[in-house]
Amino acid sequence: MNETRDRILDVALDVLGENPDAGMGDIASAAGVVRRTVYGHFPSRLDLVRTLTERAVAEMTAVLTDINASGAAADAAWVEFIARVWPVTHRYRVLLALRRGEYGEAIHGLLGPVDELLADLVERGQDGDVFAQHLPAGTLSQVAYGVVFALADDDQQNGTLGARAATITTLLMLGVPETRAVTLVDDQP
Repeated sequence: MNETRDRILDVALDVLGENPDAGMGDIASAAGVVRRTVYGHFPSRLDLVRTLTERAVAEMTAVLTDINASGAAADAAWVEFIARVWPVTHRYRVLLALRRGEYGEAIHGLLGPVDELLADLVERGQDGDVFAQHLPAGTLSQVAYGVVFALADDDQQNGTLGARAATITTLLMLGVPETRAVTLVDDQP
């Protein structure tokens, strides 16, 4: 039962990643099950999207909690965060598209813990004069984090960018000097 549910979720990420407007029938067909099976696990498309969001939040929260507990400087912690979350961005980039649509309020509410942890990290960097202070920490973290997903989306289509580009770009947006940003990325194991 859980195996089928997990397969539906994995396939849903792929299908919705290709077409955020795909329906439950499209997901069922791609998963090799009937629609009734999908609806048996997820009574509505919103339930499916919520479950995908909860899965993404759990993965990203675990990474951020671990990084924040490491005591590393904020800019080095950001580098580690992007390195560890980059593979996840390809899987969950569809949530950004869905966040702008009819499921926006539900997704936004579920992403709250990730948003808070990111804001805490950026605020720590601002307090230590590592990150710029031209925007509030919550806003700056969302702008930088949104760019990670934009670059992941471009990378998915063109294959020309990667975690290095995302990390350097976001560090620059956070106010880290370019030479320091490049050094931090190049020192990443």
